[in-house]
Amino acid sequence: MNRSIRLDAVLVQAVIAGALSFAHLHDIAAAAGQTGWKAWAYPISVDLLLVAAWRRLRTGGPSRLAWCWFLVALAASLGANVATAGFLDLEHPPAWLRFGVAGWPALAFLGGTLLAHAPEHETENEDRPPVVPAPAAPAPGPEATPALPAADPVPEVPAALVAHARKVADDHHVRTGTPIDTDTLRARLGVPAPMADAIAAQLT
Repeated sequence: MNRSIRLDAVLVQAVIAGALSFAHLHDIAAAAGQTGWKAWAYPISVDLLLVAAWRRLRTGGPSRLAWCWFLVALAASLGANVATAGFLDLEHPPAWLRFGVAGWPALAFLGGTLLAHAPEHETENEDRPPVVPAPAAPAPGPEATPALPAADPVPEVPAALVAHARKVADDHHVRTGTPIDTDTLRARLGVPAPMADAIAAQLT
């Protein structure tokens, strides 16, 4: 019983709100110079576009197209309701109001056509991120064998540095009685390891 009463109250409220909005849109159209049946067609056009956009949002999921036309129709309905509350002189309507009312049929036709003929799969996939394909696995065989890294080139050692290193090595041998090792040679000369290896190779 309570559910039935609550449902009836909602329906009555919806009918009242729809009738008031319908009348306000008719008054705006009539004030802008649309007479007779044309003034009554404007509220029908606005409400149909609003319903079509809402239906697309409910059935096809959120999309920029449906939201765009839903907001356009909602702005037209709310604008008419506010304009008839005394914010505009409907006895002398401004030029922009006449322009907007005159251009509404073409705008509503465009919106209704786009909503009716937009593919549903586009609206469903519109907000999904693009799928990035996984890289293909390398095929087995000789082609899949990774190439070995190239060996580092042997640094070129100036002759003067080799001569100096030989003196350092001889001095080390005289003092210690053993040949100089690569790490000691590198520390004495202050050169990087590859350079020390190249010098040691020339001292042997």
